[in-house]
Amino acid sequence: RRAEEAAGALVLAETRLAAARAERDAATAAERTAASALDATARRVQTADDGLARLADEQDDCRAEEATLSEHRAELDDRVTAERTRLAELEAELPALEQAEAAHLDEQEAREAERAALEERATAVRALRTDLEVRAAAVEERRTYLGQRLAEVDERLAGHAEERSRAQGLQAELDRRLRATDRLAALVADRLALVEAELAEQRERRRRQSEATRATAEELDRLRRRRHDLERQLEELRERARRTELEEAEVRLRLEAAVDTLRRELDCEPERAEAAECPPLPDGTTPAARLRDLERELRLLGPINPLALEEFTALSERHEFLQGQLDDVKASRRELTKVIRAIDEEIVSVFTAAFADVSENFTLLFDTLFPGGQGRLRLTDPGNPLETGIEVEARPSGKNVRKLSLLSGGERSLTALAFLFAVFRSRPSPFYLLDEVEAALDDVNLHRFLGLLEEFRREAQLLVVSHQKRTMETADCLYGVTMQPGGSSKVVSERISEPVG
Repeated sequence: RRAEEAAGALVLAETRLAAARAERDAATAAERTAASALDATARRVQTADDGLARLADEQDDCRAEEATLSEHRAELDDRVTAERTRLAELEAELPALEQAEAAHLDEQEAREAERAALEERATAVRALRTDLEVRAAAVEERRTYLGQRLAEVDERLAGHAEERSRAQGLQAELDRRLRATDRLAALVADRLALVEAELAEQRERRRRQSEATRATAEELDRLRRRRHDLERQLEELRERARRTELEEAEVRLRLEAAVDTLRRELDCEPERAEAAECPPLPDGTTPAARLRDLERELRLLGPINPLALEEFTALSERHEFLQGQLDDVKASRRELTKVIRAIDEEIVSVFTAAFADVSENFTLLFDTLFPGGQGRLRLTDPGNPLETGIEVEARPSGKNVRKLSLLSGGERSLTALAFLFAVFRSRPSPFYLLDEVEAALDDVNLHRFLGLLEEFRREAQLLVVSHQKRTMETADCLYGVTMQPGGSSKVVSERISEPVG
């Protein structure tokens, strides 16, 4: 029964475990989605941080370069000042130097003109001589070559008339190929012009795209700056909205406190208080003076608690938290009530089925062990299976008793064995262990008990502890424990026959 109850509880627990695993899988998927979004946000933030770091590095480089340029500019200013001083000195000396230089230049130009004329004449003579030598050598070499060529041509013309005809055909073929080559060159030139025009157009398009990209990047930078400004303005507006909400909450709290005070102390509604007439003022007192007096009296009452709103908020949050916990406890209690109800129903169902099977088998086995007798199981409270008891009614043949206390020891043992084997038959097991259960049986009842063992040994293994010889004779294998005087115990075994079943 406990195993069946445990099996039912296991099925219910597995159902709840499957539901919990499904919730866990859904939560895991949601966590992965959130983690992916968080990673993407982190990457964007990291990219922005890297961009800021690069901008900071570039700004530092620009500052360092600006400092270097400033130093270089100071040096250049000093050098310019020194050069201006030197220029003034040179300008003072310039007239005298210009006169001396003009005279020197005139003399040098005259000498240069004479030298140039002489060099020109010498160069012309050397060039003419070299030209004549080269032309003479070329004429001599040409005459020799033409002579040899003329001899070769005469020999070829004399002995190779066929080659001349083939040479003419080859020349015609070469002329034809030359004309085809010229046409192909013209076509290639036209195509090249088209390709160059297309290339120029593509370059122009690329330039326009680069300009458009540059303009888009500038527009994007402008929009980013504007977004930054708008985000800053939005943050300011949110801050103002939060301050306004706090002020509004404070005013609302003060108003509620005033209304509560009005209702508690004056027992009056706000509408009636607003519609009521102003209280009479003392003679010679203006409303402003009366207001100042009342404010002075309020100040004399002492400062207010500035943390009251925060304490109220904390208490409200604590109340909401406890209310949520209470709701969770109530929901858990309802769930547990449902589980208990389901377990109770399962227990009742299993118990009812098991009791029906055991009761039926007990009746049959009792009839086997007590031929002609009657035995049955009865519930003490059938309407409440969870708290009912079980009574065993046994009436052997020839006796009119129903209570076990009126039976003999052997009859009570057989009745107990009938109940025990009824449970075994209702809920079978691979093996059973019986410890001297036939000790109180006589020969007739022992014979019936051994017949019952013979019936059950076909279905399972029976381990019987016994001192009865007839019980040992029905066994397949005997195990005994013996001990010699002064020695230690040992186990002996003897197989009688092959096991049945």
